[in-house]
Amino acid sequence: MMEWFPHLSQFAVFLAISSVGFLFLLVALVFGEAFEHFGADFDHDLGHGGPGFFSVRILSVFVTAFGGFGAGATHYGLGTLGSSGVGFASGVCFAGLIYAFASFLYSQQASSDLRTRDILGKTARVIVPIPPNGVGQVRCQIGEELVDKIARSRDGHPVAENVAVTIVDVLGETVVVE
Repeated sequence: MMEWFPHLSQFAVFLAISSVGFLFLLVALVFGEAFEHFGADFDHDLGHGGPGFFSVRILSVFVTAFGGFGAGATHYGLGTLGSSGVGFASGVCFAGLIYAFASFLYSQQASSDLRTRDILGKTARVIVPIPPNGVGQVRCQIGEELVDKIARSRDGHPVAENVAVTIVDVLGETVVVE
């Protein structure tokens, strides 16, 4: 079995590396991040959300470019070290481009998350009256969206329907108004 290794050319090794990378890329594109379900979670996104540089897709692009450009460099007469350098530089370049593009796409996603700082100080209208020491409901506009929240008055006094109030605090899913 070992006797066929000496007959492998440098070109064939780089093509094999490229083929394996391309195969992993196809599997990742068709089945998603399937490798993460088997414990192969190398995708550390450094806390910003979105893709990580070590995701399966980006690593597959790196390996594919490394093998393909290494094979091309071999074809044009470079040795193993030179071809590996060309392959590495090309792999980093293409993986970086894919990472930048994926990060751009991720940053374009919209979110319906409502943060506390988005609602504090906003004027709202009572849509369900707030009874003494009880809860009602208010509606306010955040950007282009109308948001309904469970509300209680700050001083415990009742607030009638259709009265304008100011949101002064947020306690979980409940807002405190005055």
